[in-house]
Amino acid sequence: MALVENDLVSAYNASRNTIREALHRLGQEGLTRYVRNKGVMVRRLGSDDVRDLFKVRRTLELQAIMNSQPLGAYRSNRMLEALEAAELAREREDWRAVGTHSLAFHQHIVGLMGSPLLDEFFTNVVAQLRLAFFSAPDEPCFQAPWLARDRQIHDWLAEGDKQAAQEAMSLYLDDSEQMLLQLMTPINKH
Repeated sequence: MALVENDLVSAYNASRNTIREALHRLGQEGLTRYVRNKGVMVRRLGSDDVRDLFKVRRTLELQAIMNSQPLGAYRSNRMLEALEAAELAREREDWRAVGTHSLAFHQHIVGLMGSPLLDEFFTNVVAQLRLAFFSAPDEPCFQAPWLARDRQIHDWLAEGDKQAAQEAMSLYLDDSEQMLLQLMTPINKH
């Protein structure tokens, strides 16, 4: 899908410079790409892209869990807020919001490392994951099973059982990757 600068200027009543800056930022986040003679296009993630995103997730999230300090009330509350928002979104059947809040929980997992640089990097990973989730033809099917698992991972972290949390996260990421790849298969065949 092409993002036409003139159309965006009109639709958002913004200056060309603002639109160009926004398109540039989307490119930096890996959400768009420039195609010669066509302009800026929304990126379509393929299977290799998804596998790479999950390599990054495994590296960061599993490392964060194993090297984390005991989960304090502040971090625990932020994780719980994300989980509760995801559960409310599920009740409303707002599946995009479910995915967004679930990924916020995972951002808090990475946040356990206490590295602003990794937090910023993972924000770009999350943006690309949202793009991948959006391309899955059945987002409700994809999003529904994860909330209970997110909560269990939180509970093990709150109890200080990092080993159980890490094992659960590892299985979670394996299952999530496989499910997303399966949901994307019809898209990849065209």
